[in-house]
Parts: sequence; structure tokens; C-alpha cells
Amino acid sequence: QVELVELGGGLAQAGGSLRLSCAASGLTFGFYAMGWFRQAPGKERELVATINRSGTATRYTDSVKGRFTISRDNTKNTIYLQMNSLKPEDTAVYYCAAATKGWTSVLNEAGFDSWGRGTQVIVSS
Repeated sequence: QVELVELGGGLAQAGGSLRLSCAASGLTFGFYAMGWFRQAPGKERELVATINRSGTATRYTDSVKGRFTISRDNTKNTIYLQMNSLKPEDTAVYYCAAATKGWTSVLNEAGFDSWGRGTQVIVSS
């Protein structure tokens, strides 16, 4: 059974930084593309960043480009989301997700198979 556990959420000031991590178990990690999603109160869940199986390709939603960096360590079965220059609009629950589908298919929620429970990020102005 796939398990994804997010850590690293919390409270930050605008302009500050946080680093999220997601530890995966119950899967052959290197076979999965991975992603970070977020859901703000009253809004739909949105895809923030994705990374391919080897870590050589990434994608970001426009609102976080240049500020967030997704990475992975396949020796530790872990992905990371480094969030810099945080803004109040980054406040959301952040979810880790895993996908067995190919890189061209992981463009939205439908492309992902397994989800973590989420970690709260609050950015104060």
C-alpha cells in the first residue's frame, strides 16, 4: 500500500521560505512521477509542481515559477518543495501525490494515483 507523508508545513512571513518534504513508502519510488498540489480555502485543488521519475524534468504552475523548486532524492524515497519569496496567496494545504502514468499524462489531478494527507502552509502579510 502506497503511503505518502508530508512534513514541513507551518507559518511563514511574506517574503520568507519554507521547505516541504514528502516521504514515500510501499512503492518502487523510481517508477513514479511525483507532484505537489495545494488547496486554499474555498478553492479547488491546483497542481503546483511536478517532477519526472529521474528528476531530470520539472513543471510549475505560472504563479510559483521562479519561487518554488521541486526536487527528489530517489535514494531516500523523498521529494521536496523549496518555497521562497512566499506570498499570502500561497496559503493552502499542500499535498504530495504519486503517479504511475507517463510524464506526458501527469498534467492534472487525474494523472495521479496516490495522495498524502497534506500539510498546512500559512503565509502572513
